[in-house]
Amino acid sequence: MVLTSRNELTSLVVAEQAQPLPLDLLDRAEARELLISRVGAERVAAEPEAVAEVITVCAGLPLALAIVAARAAAHPRFGLEALAGELRDARGSLDAFEGGDATTDVRAVFSWSYHTLGPDAARLFRLLGVHPGPDIAAPAAASLVGVPVPQARRLLIQLTRAHLITERAPGQYGFHDLLRAYAVELTRAYDGQEERHTALHRLLDHYLHTAVAAGAAFTPHREPIKVEPVRPGVSVGEFAGHAQALLWFSLTYPALIAALQQAAEAGFETHAWQLAWSLMEFLDQRGHWHDQRTVHRSALGSAHRIRDLTGQAHACYGLGLADLRMGRYDRARGHLVRALNLHRETGNAVGQALAHGALNFAGERQGRHDEGLHHALRALKLYRAAGRRSGEAYAMNNVGWAYAMLGDFQQTLVHCEKALTMMREAGDRRGESAAWDSLGYAYQHIGDHQQAIRCYRHAVELRRGRGERVREAESLHRLGSAQLAAGDRAGARDSWQRALTRFDALGHPDAQRLRDGLTRLGGPTADGT
Repeated sequence: MVLTSRNELTSLVVAEQAQPLPLDLLDRAEARELLISRVGAERVAAEPEAVAEVITVCAGLPLALAIVAARAAAHPRFGLEALAGELRDARGSLDAFEGGDATTDVRAVFSWSYHTLGPDAARLFRLLGVHPGPDIAAPAAASLVGVPVPQARRLLIQLTRAHLITERAPGQYGFHDLLRAYAVELTRAYDGQEERHTALHRLLDHYLHTAVAAGAAFTPHREPIKVEPVRPGVSVGEFAGHAQALLWFSLTYPALIAALQQAAEAGFETHAWQLAWSLMEFLDQRGHWHDQRTVHRSALGSAHRIRDLTGQAHACYGLGLADLRMGRYDRARGHLVRALNLHRETGNAVGQALAHGALNFAGERQGRHDEGLHHALRALKLYRAAGRRSGEAYAMNNVGWAYAMLGDFQQTLVHCEKALTMMREAGDRRGESAAWDSLGYAYQHIGDHQQAIRCYRHAVELRRGRGERVREAESLHRLGSAQLAAGDRAGARDSWQRALTRFDALGHPDAQRLRDGLTRLGGPTADGT
């Protein structure tokens, strides 16, 4: 005997030892086969782009695909592109998936599961239509409906058993676009505007305050910003250290970006720019520079609308940093100069120092080494005057690097050794790795290649341990150069290949230069050429 249900029949499994067989959504190949079986291989093969769009909109749901296929079969002279256009126009709505009766109507089928829920689980499902991101974890769901996290977990389990959401990864829940559209319909019908607005406010508070807490663990020596107190009913995550914060950001940053965009659209302008600030270090260190530009453009617009000069300054700095990483140096310089001027206007000495530090890097990349040293020294002076010893250590290392660009490697060794000592005293592993990298560069250029290799290996190890993909690749690049100078061609080839793999994945502006170096060395490049 075979029994089917949209709900998990756990009582049958326990009482009768029934064998459960969960049916997942169709993958793209299976969805294509379903369409072929209903409308024919020739029509499917003739319009591959329209077929791909139909499959995407139907989200792998067999009933949705069957309804669309039935419509196509009923009109054999109509192109599938016309059908895809109907679905495109109805995106975010279930109107395109109405069948002839309750058993072939997507909305009606979803309602069977929804009406089995208790009031609290039903409310959570509806308000999930407010949540902007692809996935949600229990603390965010708890904040959305204003209940404790354990209760939210129980409600999420109920929604999972009703097949209204899916646990896509441990503790991460989501639903496909059609169920999202159903949740949106329900919350607009049954939850008032004020309740939806309050739920969104709690959700944004959760994401902002948890991102700030994660950022403090991810980059503990960063200057904090002031955020408003958390609202009642909001759960805020806690982080024991860098590894936990990195994992949370890695899992949650798509939802954070979506939340930031929704905050900007819904009038939560301060949440928007502060979320962008909270994401900046993670996006920068992991090489998500296009996302960094996107969120800081949105943040700048939000801060400008509420005339928040501090928010505008931070957003300009984030835009400048992203453009620097992508090799858009003139554009980066414009953003950074604007950030510097705004921080001067607000009297933020640490913000000015940060802008000077980034302008030092811009000067180096454009060959303006005297200008770069000027900015590095200015940042050092500002940090010292503000009593920010951590910032002073970073600026000290940057001054040493600027001297290296001018060929004064003895000054590099003096400043970067001081920076290394300060970083170690503070327990700043990120800063320590930067100092080791700078020292490696100096030793390499005064001809002590073995000492350079030792320094670079320290930098690579520390950066790999912290998940700093960009800086690890940059240190690998320089390590390979030192190995080549020392006569270790095999070691150089290995280091450069590892660096190039990361550069290509990140879209790093130095990728082609490294590929050319590998070609001259005689080894295969990351693309196999």
